[in-house]
Amino acid sequence: MKLKHFLFSAALTAASFALFSCARQVTRVSPEETIDISGNWNNSDSRMVADEMTKTILGADWLADHLEKNAGKKPVVIVGMMQNKSHEHIDAETFVKDVERAFIQTQRVRLVQGGKKREELRAEKADQQDNASLSTMKKFGLENGADYILQGSINSIVDSHKKQKVVYYQVNLELTDIQTNEVVWIGDKKIAKYVKN
Repeated sequence: MKLKHFLFSAALTAASFALFSCARQVTRVSPEETIDISGNWNNSDSRMVADEMTKTILGADWLADHLEKNAGKKPVVIVGMMQNKSHEHIDAETFVKDVERAFIQTQRVRLVQGGKKREELRAEKADQQDNASLSTMKKFGLENGADYILQGSINSIVDSHKKQKVVYYQVNLELTDIQTNEVVWIGDKKIAKYVKN
């Protein structure tokens, strides 16, 4: 009887140890801190590329040319489609938001909504035509038209052998004058990551 009790206690202790030793531990970290666990594209890559490319865009000649031709009036920019052509799932919207945030923080261009958010705004205006008072109703045809559209892609190349790999990312961006279809700026940012398992 004592042997059975001892074996049961030992088994229970071993099971408890196994259960608690596999428990997940979560530690809060700063979103600004770079932690690269998998070697895949991550929030730090998105933020860094957006910040660097925005500085490059705003330092290029197209902006001075626009300001000169338009009596110092800031250009209106819309951030268009960012295609994910990489080997992994990347939510391009996160990158788009980082670019938009960087544009707004500089206050050197004016940013307008595009895509589904613009459609939602227009649907709200349409709803207001029937349901809002005349004094608060927003009218159609008064949107700021964009002067330029920023479009691009996120690309990758993977070189791997056994337990090593190098992941090479390249983000390509193009800024186009919407009136003339002239490409006024092209830039890219490259990131290479060496991953060893």
